[in-house]
Amino acid sequence: MLQFRQVQQTDLEQIILLEQAGFTPEEAATEQALRERAFLITDSFIVAVDDTTNTIAGYINGPVIDQKYITDDLFDSIKPNSETGGYLSILGIVVAQEYQHQGLAGMLLQHFEQLARSTQRQGVTLTCKKELVTLYEQYGYTNAGSSASTHGNVAWFNMIKLF
Repeated sequence: MLQFRQVQQTDLEQIILLEQAGFTPEEAATEQALRERAFLITDSFIVAVDDTTNTIAGYINGPVIDQKYITDDLFDSIKPNSETGGYLSILGIVVAQEYQHQGLAGMLLQHFEQLARSTQRQGVTLTCKKELVTLYEQYGYTNAGSSASTHGNVAWFNMIKLF
């Protein structure tokens, strides 16, 4: 059974390995960036833990931002979340390979959206590759077109779900 909770510092070793497996080296968050996120935005860094094995099955994280869309500077430096308002951004969502195709990404999105609503955010925003646009649309996100982001030298699309 999966349990959803805020990240703990003891989770970081598993999270770093998942990040490296889930993204190309150019796209993956650095170890330092993940440590900073786990320290500064613990409230919006959610992990799914398989309580039978105490293994992290997946995670989702990102800071609250004032603008609708993610900017590349967020991948390098973030600040603590404001208590209310703004948009909850997704900088990373990763599901371990052995838990893929079981609906876990959708469950992580739902937990993140519930968090955003409970803290009176205006919505949830993310960027994704073209091949993932329809996946996020299935979860109610709107494709807002090409992103200005050049993170990892990839073409990204802005996706947003307003409340």
